[in-house]
Amino acid sequence: MSPLFEPYTLRSLTIPNRVWMAPMCQYSAAPSGELAGTPTDWHFAHLTARAAGGTGLILTEATAVSPEGRISPYDLGIWNETQAAAFRRITDFLRTQGTVPGIQLGHSGRKASTERTWVERGAPIPAGAEYGWTPVSASPVPFTEASTTPEELTTEQIAEIVRQFGEAAKRARAAGFDVVEVHGAHGYLVHQFLSPFTNRRTDSYGGSFEGRTRFALEVVDAVRAAWPADLPVFFRVSATDWLTENAADPREGWTAEDTVRLAKELHTRGVDLLDVSTGGAAPDAKIEASPGFQVPFAERVRAEAGMPVAAVGLITEPEQAAEILSDGRADAVLLGRALLRDPYWARHAAAALGGEVPSPIQYHRA
Repeated sequence: MSPLFEPYTLRSLTIPNRVWMAPMCQYSAAPSGELAGTPTDWHFAHLTARAAGGTGLILTEATAVSPEGRISPYDLGIWNETQAAAFRRITDFLRTQGTVPGIQLGHSGRKASTERTWVERGAPIPAGAEYGWTPVSASPVPFTEASTTPEELTTEQIAEIVRQFGEAAKRARAAGFDVVEVHGAHGYLVHQFLSPFTNRRTDSYGGSFEGRTRFALEVVDAVRAAWPADLPVFFRVSATDWLTENAADPREGWTAEDTVRLAKELHTRGVDLLDVSTGGAAPDAKIEASPGFQVPFAERVRAEAGMPVAAVGLITEPEQAAEILSDGRADAVLLGRALLRDPYWARHAAAALGGEVPSPIQYHRA
């Protein structure tokens, strides 16, 4: 049998196969009112279709731990009980299909208060405009020239956000999720602290590697403490900002060496798997994307940090995904756009490679 269709166990949780769905923002929640940040019929249809298609683990889009943590006013959130209760409909259905429900918890930091990507290309929403607010970050460095300059977080505000991550993890479990992932990638707030490109602080949350990783580790500790000991915690990392490794770019960023060093620390603190992506700190960084271009970073973490990893990045073909696993480069693959194009990717891959995924009973014929 292809390794794509072998079950995978982390702590007490067994995921039925290695075809997993990556978090992808949908910008489809109510922007204000009692139902702000609450999943809608669109989120239900979007996520459950991939479960019926045989996907082993589905991670929600980045789900904000506070209203200010949303990248747009239309993002999902889990800062209150109304939101948590609404997720139950989704997690219950995923489980009926044999799919493990997972949630990615995040705070967008300086990337916050923007429009949906199909409205003015995700333009910033000024603080004084409807649905707008002032972003926060490790340092007052705007995301783009057009973006609002974020306010630098105080140590008291940092402690509050750490607490919000822990509270969000508790709600996520009550909502029926079996996997929780901390979003530390793609220029979100945790990444803004990690990267020297965005972290210009001179206090204990900046400067050295230890200072810049302090917030990430505090968030992980809060989530791990709030999450059941027998269920796994993931961490999504941008393995590189594509700055330091580019000789033509004089800017300093987060590097692959930093990622391996952080991975070792995360593993000792109870993170069970590293979801290895790249980029996001500098939106204009030069990236030469090609099929599987991010897999080498996952492979390096797996080899040097000795912890399980999931690989992402232009993984589109079943044979390509299976080879990544059989070569020992990753423990699972996370698909994004490939699953948007084909909700039944896992089922089609099983047919092509001789594997098997659960089929909805309604599709069975005597």
